[in-house]
Amino acid sequence: MPSKRLSVVVTRRLPTQVETRLSELFNVTLREDDTPMSKHDLVEAMKTADVLVPTLTDHIDAGMIGQAGPQLKLIANYGAGVDHIDVGTARNRGIMVSNTPGVVTDDTADMVMALIMGVTRRIPEGMAVMQSGEWAGWAPTAFLGGRLSGRRLGILGMGRIGSAVAKRAQAFGMQIHYHNRKRLRPEVEESLDATYWDSLDQMVARMDIVSINCPHTPSTFHLMNARRLKLMKPDAVIVNASRGEVIDENALGRMLEAGELAGAGLDVYEHGTDVNPALRNLPNVVLLPHMGSATREGRLEMGEKVIINIKTFADGHRPPDQVLVSML
Repeated sequence: MPSKRLSVVVTRRLPTQVETRLSELFNVTLREDDTPMSKHDLVEAMKTADVLVPTLTDHIDAGMIGQAGPQLKLIANYGAGVDHIDVGTARNRGIMVSNTPGVVTDDTADMVMALIMGVTRRIPEGMAVMQSGEWAGWAPTAFLGGRLSGRRLGILGMGRIGSAVAKRAQAFGMQIHYHNRKRLRPEVEESLDATYWDSLDQMVARMDIVSINCPHTPSTFHLMNARRLKLMKPDAVIVNASRGEVIDENALGRMLEAGELAGAGLDVYEHGTDVNPALRNLPNVVLLPHMGSATREGRLEMGEKVIINIKTFADGHRPPDQVLVSML
């Protein structure tokens, strides 16, 4: 690349420290407000910028990439997931894509455990009673939940976050089971005391709690469909802090309403902010507004990775977190 400062367009408001450092290093265009850019504005940015810094709310498809200017050579995603970017088309156009892996592993794993605790111990129900002022005092049969120790936890997707969930669940005395595209190395499996299931159907049918920790890809869309959800035990719980598209939300809502599942904890949704109304009104469902990675530390570290990826690219090298099609 020439020695001129790169033109960088950021699609959402980022932490102040990150925006300041970007401004020091590059000719950066920042957002005045924190609303997502329109498709038109994204395309216009891609026509002029050397580097685009999108987030998971920016869906960048093949048609949009096809309209990008020849100067666009890097899409430096602010986040680990890249299912909102057509990486294959970008690659064919000579545009590299980078992400920020590993930064929010612990934050997201913490939130998974919070969802598990929230559903199994009926924490939102207890909070609602206290906030309403209707609590009449302790009773032997009030708000009975389930003990975590001894329960079987089935983890769907044993990558960084899934493994971090397993370590936390171990500390709670849970039995760890998992289904993954590739089986873990024996020493890793042993350290987690984890049981591998080649068959997802067989695993979910035996679990007390199922945790979704896999990315959204064409092969994982509705991986937990109506048929597979019906394999779960009626007293089982499902939690998802990964990608909403992995669960058939309509089927999940129907089963929860019918009492065919004990509960659900969700931080992500199949249709973004358009959450299934059936899920909003059920006392055995914990809903969070995509808070899995929402820590100050995590968001700053994500920004630092974005800056390193862009700076490395500006210096004529491949970004350390370049995303390859073979990785997806």
